[in-house]
Amino acid sequence: MYKFFVEGRQINENTVKIIGEDKKHISDVLRIKCKEKILISNKENGETYEATIINIDKESINCIIDKKIQKTVEPKIKVDLFQGLPKADKFEYIIQKSVELGINTIIPVNMKYCISKIKDEEKKNNRWTKISEAAAKQSKRDIIPEVKMSVDINYVCDEIKNYDLVLVAYENEEEIKIKDILQDNKEIESIAIIIGPEGGISKEEVESLKEKGAKIVSLGKRILRTETASLAVLSIIMYEYD
Repeated sequence: MYKFFVEGRQINENTVKIIGEDKKHISDVLRIKCKEKILISNKENGETYEATIINIDKESINCIIDKKIQKTVEPKIKVDLFQGLPKADKFEYIIQKSVELGINTIIPVNMKYCISKIKDEEKKNNRWTKISEAAAKQSKRDIIPEVKMSVDINYVCDEIKNYDLVLVAYENEEEIKIKDILQDNKEIESIAIIIGPEGGISKEEVESLKEKGAKIVSLGKRILRTETASLAVLSIIMYEYD
């Protein structure tokens, strides 16, 4: 079944009204007909329903809720990604794949060695949000992970205290392995991942993060691209905790 997200106001007791781009996509692209079933999630609380389409008109698609889905696909642990801003195509790839893997929130970070600079960030953020929603639909997530506006390294340092564990992937770390840190922190509920951009994280940034309590870890013997590192860390975490 195809998956769609709606605002809470579009749900009225046991009926749902689908409007806007999703309405066009269902009727004009997917060509789903009346009496076919779809999955619908409330953007505001993640509640998911199986529903049957009962009417299609020019402005909307009306559905009746068959049942609430009790089983969630959401991870047991909350993982946020602080991603050193890479080139646009790489960041879009990171958004898409991290949403598929189970990320909670993605925060672009302006770091010392960032090559890319964001122009017209509000417009870019709208695009990133659409990429996140499309990936959430495809992977049948119950939520659409938020892509926030960009922050700087000082903001990240201040946020560390809000997580049970913060991991910084650093190519110059040789002794501390990510698997050892995860095995020593089994009973936690939230993790922040911090990944540098194409140019890596500066030594000064690493020291600032470490002073605030972040764990500096190695991802192995080989140097990974920024988009590979983000997804590798997230995959390892989901394997350990989900």
